[in-house]
Amino acid sequence: MHVISRKRLLEATARQDNLSAPLDAWYRIAKRAQWHSLENVREVFPSADGVGKYTVFNIKGNTFRLIVEINYKTGRIYVRPVLTHAAYDKGGWKS
Repeated sequence: MHVISRKRLLEATARQDNLSAPLDAWYRIAKRAQWHSLENVREVFPSADGVGKYTVFNIKGNTFRLIVEINYKTGRIYVRPVLTHAAYDKGGWKS
C-alpha cells in the first residue's frame, strides 16, 4: 500500500511524543500490506473499524484514533487526522 502522507503521522508525533513508536509501527505494517478489503485490514488490526468512507485504527491502547481513507483499488491509504479518543468522540472530523 502507498501511504499518503507520512507527514501527518510525523506531525502527530511532534504534538504527542508518545505516539512515535505506535504510529511508526502502523506505518511500517501498512506500507507493506496488500489490503483489498476491511476484512484484510482486520486480519492485522482486529480492532479497525469502518466508519463511512474511513477506516479507524486504535492507537496506543485505544488512547488515540488514526483515521485513514483506503482506496483498495489503487492501493493508496490517505492519512486523515490522528486524534485523542475524546476528540474523536466529538465527531468533528467527519465533516
